[in-house]
Amino acid sequence: MSGAHAALLQRAISYALDAVDAVTPAMLARPTPCCDWDLRMLLRHACESSITLHEGLATGRIGLQAAQDDTTTDPTCVFRTCAGRLRDRWTTDQARVIAIADCRIVDTFIADAGALEFAVHGWDVSQAIGECRPIPPDLASDLLAMARSLVPVADRRPLFAPPVPVSPEAGPGERLVAYLGRAPRCSDRATMAYPTHRQARVIDRRVTTSNRTPGR
Repeated sequence: MSGAHAALLQRAISYALDAVDAVTPAMLARPTPCCDWDLRMLLRHACESSITLHEGLATGRIGLQAAQDDTTTDPTCVFRTCAGRLRDRWTTDQARVIAIADCRIVDTFIADAGALEFAVHGWDVSQAIGECRPIPPDLASDLLAMARSLVPVADRRPLFAPPVPVSPEAGPGERLVAYLGRAPRCSDRATMAYPTHRQARVIDRRVTTSNRTPGR
């Protein structure tokens, strides 16, 4: 039986995959809305997130130690493979508990956090290559509903910058990326205190476990 959380994750992954489809090797050195991360680094982080979520789904446990980077592999191809596999595999809401270190987190929460990450990084990729592909309004609206609990304004650094002001006429996609510290317009770049690639896995776990459910 399918579920709303799994469907949300699948929609976000599909959006990110569509954005990445336009990436060529010559674009990998381009800057992104994530301060200090070029497109290659951003895609490597997105690959790691895909692998991490799949690990949790397959084993019921997510480790804190990042896998060794293979800097010779094209991260675009790796992301297409890993994200596509995750989308095809994570198809149901099972309310399964996944262990992250000594924390226990329900898989539906992890699916929601993953959906938010895939959507915003899909947007980052689109901005970096100049396509400015908006997050679909229905997807952005659903993510906005949970973003404030997943990424509270307080204690969000260094993963996210403070929210960026937007016009009252801004659509849900603009409001979502602005809440997550990105300037909505393609010509702008949000100033983000983003972590190094090797710090990101541990920081992601800290943010996730701050919203953990009680262990059982």
